[in-house]
Amino acid sequence: MSFDPPTIIARVLTLVIAFSLHEYAHAWTATRFGDYTAMSAGRLTLNPLSHLDPLGTLMLILAGFGWAKPVPINPQTIRRNNPAGVMWVSLAGPLTNLLLALVAAIPLRFSLVNINQPSGAIFPSIGYFLLTFVLINITLFIFNLLPLAPLDGEKVLSFFLPRSWQPVMDGIRRYSPIILLMLVFIGPRMGFDVLGKLVHEPVMAIARFLINR
Repeated sequence: MSFDPPTIIARVLTLVIAFSLHEYAHAWTATRFGDYTAMSAGRLTLNPLSHLDPLGTLMLILAGFGWAKPVPINPQTIRRNNPAGVMWVSLAGPLTNLLLALVAAIPLRFSLVNINQPSGAIFPSIGYFLLTFVLINITLFIFNLLPLAPLDGEKVLSFFLPRSWQPVMDGIRRYSPIILLMLVFIGPRMGFDVLGKLVHEPVMAIARFLINR
């Protein structure tokens, strides 16, 4: 991981945009399903200050992935209006990150910008920023779809599993934060980087598909 000024600036700008739109998408979708909890909490906004989590922001700058403040929702209200509503609310955030990556990849794919960063530059070039933007948004897309609470993928998977599996999911949900922390911080130091396999390799595969000319 590089910590030169252009990289830090590119990551900060990316997280402000990516996290804000990710959480706004959750809040907007919940509102469409008749749940105004997020709106009442001031989360139906693009203001980054309403969404950024200090630790999650720091992790994204230092490690390339992170998180924002969860958007509060009322699952009962959403499910009453649409049985699949909670799933769509959860999916809205990661899909927004994927859409952002798709849009940012267009200039890169058609060689409209140069991804090389001039030596000694303080600010990132447009191409370097777009490359960072694409990689981080794809990372957020993949990472948030992991089926471990409190990530969005857990609610998406729960919707598609048979009702008989719900007690199993309830048991896993209880320990999901611990499992996630172990995957992020302990696994790589003990030689089994499962998270790298589940996130890094798919991220690079999607990035190559979007950017390769």
